[in-house]
Amino acid sequence: MRKLEFKININASADKVWYSLWDDENYKNWTSAFCEGSFVITDFKEGSKAHFLSPNGEGMFSKVSINKPFQLMSFNHIGMIKNFEEQPLDDETKSWSGCEEKYQLEETNGQTTLTARVDVIDKYIEYFNDSFPKGLQKVKEIAEDTSLKPISIYTSVNASLEKVWEFWTTPNHIINWNQASDDWHTTKASNDLRVGGTFSSTMAAKDGSMSFDFEGKYSLVEPHKKIKYSMIDGRIVTVTFYNIDNQTVITETFDPETQNSPELQRNGWQAILNNFKKYTENN
Repeated sequence: MRKLEFKININASADKVWYSLWDDENYKNWTSAFCEGSFVITDFKEGSKAHFLSPNGEGMFSKVSINKPFQLMSFNHIGMIKNFEEQPLDDETKSWSGCEEKYQLEETNGQTTLTARVDVIDKYIEYFNDSFPKGLQKVKEIAEDTSLKPISIYTSVNASLEKVWEFWTTPNHIINWNQASDDWHTTKASNDLRVGGTFSSTMAAKDGSMSFDFEGKYSLVEPHKKIKYSMIDGRIVTVTFYNIDNQTVITETFDPETQNSPELQRNGWQAILNNFKKYTENN
C-alpha cells in the first residue's frame, strides 16, 4: 500500500472549491476522469456510509470518517459493490479495506490549495497517477467558472424507500413538512405524479403577510428511485432516492435563481429537506 498525494492551486474561495467537489453534478463532472458516469450516494455526514458507483452498479462502499466543511473530507474505503450490492470481504478486499482517501482545502487571500491524499495498492498506482491530476484539473475549472451551478442538498431518512416515497409525493403529507421555518406553512397541495403531470403547493407566512404557489411539471418519474421536474421559471430539479442499510438517502439538486445568494438558497432548501426527514421519522 502506498500513499499518493496530488495538489492543485485554484483561484476560488474554499467554499466554492468544496461545492465544486461535492455538489452532485459537479462530482459527476470531475470524477468522469476516473470513470465516465460515476456517482456517489451519501449524505456526507460523519459516520455515514457512502456508495461510490459506476453506471453498471460496480464500485466501493465506504464510511465518511471526517467532514469539516470547507476544510477537510475523508473517507475510509471498506469493500466492493457489484450489481449495486455490497459484497462480503474476500482476501483481496481485506488487503486494502480501511484505506483512506482525503481532501484538504487551505484558503489564502481568496485562493485555495486543494490536496488529495489516497492510499493505493500497487496495481492501481499508474491509474491514479494518470487520473487524479485530470480530475483535480476539472475541479479547478468548475470552481473558477463564474456561472451559476446546480446546487445539491442531502439527507438520510430512517425509513423505507416505500414510506419515503409516499410521504414525499402525497399531498396530505406534503402540507405537514413543506416549509423552511416555523413561521411558514403549506396551506394546500396537489400532485399529479406522472410524466407531464403538474404539482402545486401554496406556501404562506403564518401571519398572513404573504404567500406564493410553488409549481412545476414532471419530466421523469421512476417510482421509489427518481423524480425530475421543471419549475414555472424553467429551472430544473432532480430528486433521487437510494437505500443504504435500511435508510433512504435523498439527493436533491436544483438550478439556483439569481435574486438570492446560492448559500441562502442552499440553506432554505436544506431546511425543508430537514423538515421532511423529521416529519417522516416521527410519523
